[in-house]
Amino acid sequence: MSALLTIPKPLQSFFALFPLHTYPPIPTLSHVPSHTPTSATIWVHPPHPASQHSLLSSDVECLKWQAFLALRGLKSIRVRFDVKSDGGVDGRLPCLHVPTPLVDPSVPIKEKNGDEWSARVGEVLPAHLIPEWVDKTLATEATEGQVEEKLLEGYKDIEAKDESRAWVALLEGTVHSALLTLTPPPLLSLLSLAPQRNPPSHSTLITPPPPPFTGFSSLLPPYGTKVSIEDIETKYIDAIGALSERLAGDRWFLGSQNPTPLDALLFAYLHTILNTPIPPPSSSPLSSSSPKARAKSAVLRIQITRRVNLVAWEKRVRALVSAAFVPAE
Repeated sequence: MSALLTIPKPLQSFFALFPLHTYPPIPTLSHVPSHTPTSATIWVHPPHPASQHSLLSSDVECLKWQAFLALRGLKSIRVRFDVKSDGGVDGRLPCLHVPTPLVDPSVPIKEKNGDEWSARVGEVLPAHLIPEWVDKTLATEATEGQVEEKLLEGYKDIEAKDESRAWVALLEGTVHSALLTLTPPPLLSLLSLAPQRNPPSHSTLITPPPPPFTGFSSLLPPYGTKVSIEDIETKYIDAIGALSERLAGDRWFLGSQNPTPLDALLFAYLHTILNTPIPPPSSSPLSSSSPKARAKSAVLRIQITRRVNLVAWEKRVRALVSAAFVPAE
């Protein structure tokens, strides 16, 4: 029977031209002690090159979570700038690399994950799991009053918590759409054939949504969006004025006794707009450093700098946030 299954010699000679080599297995990172985190490390986009010695990200989303961690009272959080977006969970930053996996401690790690990977190298958490990790890290036996305060997320009452949603919508809508005019996406990313991660755009941030480039009477189907930069700037000016008036001289936004997630979000936008460097002059109208683009950058920044309480508040919170981070080893 074995003779019937013998490979013919001509075929054996042909296969001999392509020998099969085997190599020893590559050791996994779980066996390398240097990859075991000793403290929480956040992966964020790097700061602007002009911001020397700063550990605060130039990306408003990353900075929001940095501020969230700092304002919750965490200290000595390490920061990494060398991880690209593709290296994050779901291709996004920020991510938080924690030494202790975010699992039920009553469930053995080996049974939970199928191996001991998490026990040795911790776990990389996406942004939406950071609050849960912070709550477990700071968990103490709370009194009845502290439980109620936790449900309010730091706001002084339920009315302030409800009001905070309107301010979040204002920051993530009107202010963020103005920020997009300050930092447009690079031309190469627009021409790239690689799949995009659905970044925020004017069509998703502006209310009501902007009309398409082509109208109903056009022979072409609806295409693109027709964004009015003047309308965005007008709404932005009104938004900054409303933020300044509502903050007044309070220590925290909405009169809270302690910092809230809204304070982290507000700081992220104020700091990003105030510290985004104005590029050197360029004669190209398509460049982000053209005279028109530089004028827009100045308008956004001036609307904040003319409000003394916003500038002083951002400076105070920046000191608190910066003190909570250290460079990753």
